[in-house]
Amino acid sequence: MARINASTPLSRLRVLDLSRVRAGPTCVRILADFGADVIRIEPPAGIDPNEAMFAADRNGGDFQNLNRNKRSMTLNLKKPAGLAVFKQLVATADVVVENWRPDVKTRLGVDYETLRAINPRIILASISGFGQDGPYAPRPGFDQIIQGMGGLMSVTGFPGGGPLRAGLAVADCSTGIYAAVGILLALLEREHSGQGQWVHSSLLHTQIALMDFQAARYLNDGDTPVQAGNDHPTSSPMGLFEASDGTFNLGASGEGNWRRLCECLDKPQWLDDPRYATEKLRVLNRTALNASLARCFSQHTVAHWVERLNQIGVPAGPVYSIPQVFDDAQVKHLAVAQSVADDTGHEYHLISQPVTLTRTPAHIVRPAPGWGEHTREMLAELGYQDNEVEHLYDEGVV
Repeated sequence: MARINASTPLSRLRVLDLSRVRAGPTCVRILADFGADVIRIEPPAGIDPNEAMFAADRNGGDFQNLNRNKRSMTLNLKKPAGLAVFKQLVATADVVVENWRPDVKTRLGVDYETLRAINPRIILASISGFGQDGPYAPRPGFDQIIQGMGGLMSVTGFPGGGPLRAGLAVADCSTGIYAAVGILLALLEREHSGQGQWVHSSLLHTQIALMDFQAARYLNDGDTPVQAGNDHPTSSPMGLFEASDGTFNLGASGEGNWRRLCECLDKPQWLDDPRYATEKLRVLNRTALNASLARCFSQHTVAHWVERLNQIGVPAGPVYSIPQVFDDAQVKHLAVAQSVADDTGHEYHLISQPVTLTRTPAHIVRPAPGWGEHTREMLAELGYQDNEVEHLYDEGVV
C-alpha cells in the first residue's frame, strides 16, 4: 500500500507514531486525518508486557477510532538492528511522537538530541503524565490519577458526595490535542528557522489548564472551587431542571438571558425581586430561585421548553443518552459519525474531526491497520531486500 494521505494540508509530512493508549494516538489522529503519512511503530508480539492495552482488541471501536488513517510496522527498538531501522526512518520523517515515561527514550537511544543529530529538522513530541523533569517525572500517569491531582475530581459531583471521576478521559484527550497544536506550531516555526525542536506536554499541566476559570478564581480571588452538582458554580440560573417528562439543561446566565427568561415564564415580578437583582445575588439565592423555576418547568415537556427557550434566545437543550446523541438531527447534519470499510467490506463507524477546513477538510479513508500490516512495505521503501527482511524477522527485530 502506498502512503495514506487522507487529506492535503499535511500530506507532505511523515509522522512516526511510537505512542500507545490514548493521549499519543489522539494527537497523531489529528495529523493523520489531515493528511500526514503516519507510520505506527509497534513492538513485535511478546516484547511489551503491557501490549494488551494497545493490541488486545484491534477491531474494537476504540482502537479503530484512535488509529485510523495510519500504516503499521513492527520494530523491536531494544535490538540494535531495530534501532538502526528506526533511525533510517527518522532521516525521512518530520515528526516523532512518543508517550513513554521520560527516561525510556534516553535508554532506548531515541531522545531528542540523538534524533536531531540524524535529522536537524525533526520534531520530537513527548507526552507524559507529569512532565519531562521534576520530582514526579518518573511516575507513570493515567487519566484518573491526573483527574484527582489536577483538581477535577474535587469539583465534580454533588456537594458532600466526595471526589468523583469525570465520565471520559479528559486529561488524556486534551493533552493529545495540546500536543498536536504544539507540533503544528513547531512545523510553522521550522518554515523560518529550518530547525526542528522538542515539543512536550503533560497530562498534569493540561488538566490544571482545563480547570481554567476554576483555577483562576483560586489564584486571583482566593475562592476555592467546590462541588456544585448540576449547577454552574458562578452563574444562575444555569443547570439541570425537571420538565413534566424528563430533564433539560438551562443556561440563562447574564442579564439579557435573565430578562428574556422572566418574560418567557410571565414572571415580571422576578425582575424586581431584590434577591435576584444581579447574577451574584441569583447565585447566592439559587435554592429559592431554582424551586420557583421547577414549579414553572413542571407544567410542560422537555421538547416544549427547549423549543420555546431557544426561540427567544435563551440556551436550553435536552439531556441525551449516547444512542440519542447520534440520532439527533444536528449531529447527523454535522456528519459526526463517519463510516469506513476494511478490505473485507466490514464497516467501522468513527468520530470525525470536530474542526472543518472548508477547502481541505479532514477525511477518514482507512480503518486502523493490522499489527505490523505494513512492515515489509516500509522496509522495502527503505531499500531492504527480501532476504534482509526475512533475516530481520528471524532475529525478532520485526
